[in-house]
Amino acid sequence: MTASRTPAPAGPELAGLILAGGLSSRMGGGIKGLRLLAGKPMLAHVIARIAPQLGRLAVNANAPGCEGFGLPVLADTVAGHPGPLAGILAGLGWAEATGADWLLTAPGDAPFLPRDLVARLRAASDGERPVMARSASGLQPVVGLWPTRLGPGLADWLARGGSRRVQDWAFAAGAVICEVPDPGDGPEAFFNVNTAEDLAEAERWVAGSGGKA
Repeated sequence: MTASRTPAPAGPELAGLILAGGLSSRMGGGIKGLRLLAGKPMLAHVIARIAPQLGRLAVNANAPGCEGFGLPVLADTVAGHPGPLAGILAGLGWAEATGADWLLTAPGDAPFLPRDLVARLRAASDGERPVMARSASGLQPVVGLWPTRLGPGLADWLARGGSRRVQDWAFAAGAVICEVPDPGDGPEAFFNVNTAEDLAEAERWVAGSGGKA
């Protein structure tokens, strides 16, 4: 007999976190998501893409500036800027405290995220294991769906000096992959703005779409 699949839930049992806690060294420091794209902070574009897909949403940031978006702002709970895993850990604790069983994470520098991202990740879920996205450009480790019960294990992983690569921890936790196709008429689904040149390219895409990111 084949076991039935139970997708990760939508609605109030699923929370989301936008990861904007990095050092942004290639953009001169600060919170990269506050850089303007088409006259609005990149974070505003990411929120517009993600918020309609979730019951609740927060931002992970380690410097002032993200308080004006009307969302909870979560700082890393681990010192030393260990990378996205620290943001995921903070998000897992927050999501569980709000009653969510699952946490979606996405980067704050990806203004063209798919509007059906949550549905795709949920469809790939078996209801138990974490899910990571993969597109034509490769694995997207910080775009994932994580059971909140993984929080204590992740805290222990970081405390023991485990790898700071998200995919290493995720695969150790049994993660599965969700293939997410790129749109045919726009930039890559997970186009990241890492440099000034990337930001200029994103501006060109927005301009070509009539001002809509």
